[in-house]
Amino acid sequence: MQAARGASLTGDAGDPDTTRPHPRRTRHLLVFALVAITAYAVDVVSKIVAVDRLTDRPDVQVVGDLLVLHLVRNPGAAFSTGTAYTEVFSIVAIVAVLVILYVSRRIGSLGWAFALGFLLAGVAGNLTDRLVREPGPLRGHVIDFFMLPHWPVFNVADMCIDAAAVLILVQVFRGIRLDGTRAPHEGDDSAEEPV
Repeated sequence: MQAARGASLTGDAGDPDTTRPHPRRTRHLLVFALVAITAYAVDVVSKIVAVDRLTDRPDVQVVGDLLVLHLVRNPGAAFSTGTAYTEVFSIVAIVAVLVILYVSRRIGSLGWAFALGFLLAGVAGNLTDRLVREPGPLRGHVIDFFMLPHWPVFNVADMCIDAAAVLILVQVFRGIRLDGTRAPHEGDDSAEEPV
């Protein structure tokens, strides 16, 4: 009896939610991690291949002029803006990675798991370039190599960030919060169960 009472006070027995995460949340965290790791790996490998195959070589037309492989080392942000602020972009990216990892503990839906997984992969992918590529740590140039007409040259990490933005907007418009609960509509006083 005494052991049973002690166990219930510490949360070791009786309440399974106090000893391990909810199975659904664990599944969402696993999806988040798999999406982030897979997309990050694709980005890193694609940049290594692009540098190896495209350095000092002519552009490769994949689909005529619609999709061309064209190697660019970008010190700035999109459209090569802010080239003098590479260190600032690097610090912002480090903070963003930490915030995404912190917030990811609350993921309660598959939509958010995919969104934050892609976002982490994209931010971390371009941050890796800024940390390890020339001309040096925090100042490294991001490798871009996909070129479309009338569009800045981009990479897999950029596509991941765009995909994350779309998925986040979808979740917001659907009214699904990060924890998976649905935001109440006007006149509704209670949020629905996690989805």
